[in-house]
Amino acid sequence: KWRIVFPDNRRQWKEWQQASTFYSGNRIQTTKYTLLTFLPQNLFEQFCRMGNLYFLFLMVLNWFPQVEVFHREITLLPLIVILLAGMIKDAVEDYRKYQFDKIINFSKTRVYDK
Repeated sequence: KWRIVFPDNRRQWKEWQQASTFYSGNRIQTTKYTLLTFLPQNLFEQFCRMGNLYFLFLMVLNWFPQVEVFHREITLLPLIVILLAGMIKDAVEDYRKYQFDKIINFSKTRVYDK
């Protein structure tokens, strides 16, 4: 497959200069995470969901002896299972985006010019 690029022929030079400062490369990147930012950013996004905050609240509440209903370790299980399932789903999805970006970035390109 080929990517086809049509140059602007300097009709919108100011807009191009403005956009080129933000997008210095011609590479497409749709991934959210890098290897270093996956864990902290994913945990932040996971705990922005109300269901995960509810399980975290129950876990913290159960660590106080006056309120303890279950064993402390048992309340960790639902939260860990939910977080791991979300992390695995996000990691697979982000890896597929990375592979697709790689295919697009290394595809042949035709540039039409006068």
